Amino acid sequence: MKNFLKIVAGTFVGSLLAMVLGTLILIGVIGSIASFTESKTPTVPDSAILGISFASAITEQSIEDPFAAFNPFANASSKSTGILDFIQTIDRAATDPAIKMVYLNLNELNAGISHIEEIRAALVRFRESGKPIIAYADNYSQAGYYLASASDKVYLNPAGTATLTGLSLSTLFFKDLLDKAGVEVQLIRHGKFKAAAEQFISNKMSDENREQLQAYLDAVWSTWMTDISASRRMPVEKINELTNNLQLGTAKQALEAGLVDGLLYKDELTDTLVHLFGVKDEKALKVISSSDYSKATKKLNLKEKNKIAVVYADGDIIMGKSDENIASDNFVALLAKVRKDSSIKAVVLRVNSPGGSAQSSEIIERELALLRKDKPVVVSMGDYAASGGYWIASNADKIVTNNTTLTGSIGVFSMVLNAQKTLNKHLSINTATVNTNKHSDIMSGYRSLDNEEIAFIQSSVEVIYTDFVNLVSKGRNLSAEKVDSIGQGRIWSGADALKIGLADEKGGISEALKVAAAMGEVETYRIVEYPVIKSQIDKIIETLSETGESAKVIANPEMILERAYARLRNESGIKTYARLPFNVNIR
Repeated sequence: MKNFLKIVAGTFVGSLLAMVLGTLILIGVIGSIASFTESKTPTVPDSAILGISFASAITEQSIEDPFAAFNPFANASSKSTGILDFIQTIDRAATDPAIKMVYLNLNELNAGISHIEEIRAALVRFRESGKPIIAYADNYSQAGYYLASASDKVYLNPAGTATLTGLSLSTLFFKDLLDKAGVEVQLIRHGKFKAAAEQFISNKMSDENREQLQAYLDAVWSTWMTDISASRRMPVEKINELTNNLQLGTAKQALEAGLVDGLLYKDELTDTLVHLFGVKDEKALKVISSSDYSKATKKLNLKEKNKIAVVYADGDIIMGKSDENIASDNFVALLAKVRKDSSIKAVVLRVNSPGGSAQSSEIIERELALLRKDKPVVVSMGDYAASGGYWIASNADKIVTNNTTLTGSIGVFSMVLNAQKTLNKHLSINTATVNTNKHSDIMSGYRSLDNEEIAFIQSSVEVIYTDFVNLVSKGRNLSAEKVDSIGQGRIWSGADALKIGLADEKGGISEALKVAAAMGEVETYRIVEYPVIKSQIDKIIETLSETGESAKVIANPEMILERAYARLRNESGIKTYARLPFNVNIR
């Protein structure tokens, strides 16, 4: 006991010292970066080129954290540009007489598939304003070329490539591996297209899953080909012929096919820009980056009383609290705050989610229903608005979708693992269970479900699926039979969703804002975005607070037992999910 107390005391002292040291470091960091955060706002030259590159990722919300540079554990996600900010930057430049043209550098492209579609639409609007766009890359990815094709001139490095091969999506199947490991997976679901966890119970793709994935890929490719065809004035059939025959492998082939307008090295591109901009040499070129232009021109009119809230539902839908996903507690509190703010006249709910917990989806939908009683809610669909993501979108006053959005997946599943054989065979561990009732250990993970238990869980899945169908039926003004026929867990592209009534209008977040403004009956407004992204400094402070809490637990060992019971209560029970089986990564 004495040794135990020594360990507890030593750990407590160590935690206390760590907390004090962390606080001192924090104070030092704040002092060292004070001047860094007071950097001057960039200025826009009287006559300039807007330089757009994708060195930073395009994400749902902007992350511009001056503290991240001082955090050795910060990763690439510490800085990114939100899709709305990126699009508004291009749209402002289109009407700014100081911006004469856009130079689009596509050596890198880190953006979601629907983000790319929205950015391309903004570039088309810029071009329609009468200003030119020049695109360049050492090598064009397929998505990069799709974006570049909106330009007046597309240039490529003579040693580079602009290869089109079509879209592909692969899925790994783990049943054999799980069988060898001794792990049994029991999947209970509703929806013949609901492929969630299919890779755990089968060694091959089901016909239904192949059908829906093929349809989705075809819809995305059709969008790309249609847009490229219109911009490059080439028949879709010709582009597909070149693609199928692998005739687009080199820069020369891309030029001969008419995909690019010229092959230039970087110095030759500079000469071209000098000529187009009408100056004598490179020094006279005035190029302002899109990030600097955004900072210089983005103005917040605090005198404007009317607001439109953009609420980002980004990530997996889960129960409880989390800053990384759509957590029911956090999100409901956020929506309630928006609902009670009388200055907010309309809401754009930006959904970028493959779904998750069915219960959390329903809890969030309840709060959305209260919100819709007070003000119009317009959904803007991002890369995903599927399963639970569609659950929370389906009753919006209007749904605006990109063609390449992945949506639908109206289905439900529950999955149970049995790892008893793994414990016995590979770890030589045996288990013993004591129950008060016949099915007390139904979700223990140490045995298979019996037929009675499978039927019990299946009945829960059926109830939730019926609720899902009825919710969509009401929100989309479709019969339950119609929703069931397009449901069954099937995914749809945004383009197809428009045809079958799961969405109302084509467009991105920019178009959704226009719809929301019209429905909210406001001509002028300012945008407020939720949730507020936490900076590195906020996270450091939270970490220090958690360290202090941990010290309390160590100093009071009886709290360990209390927390164990709390965790048991939170994690027990049967979980049902309305979620995609994967995140689509098209290549």
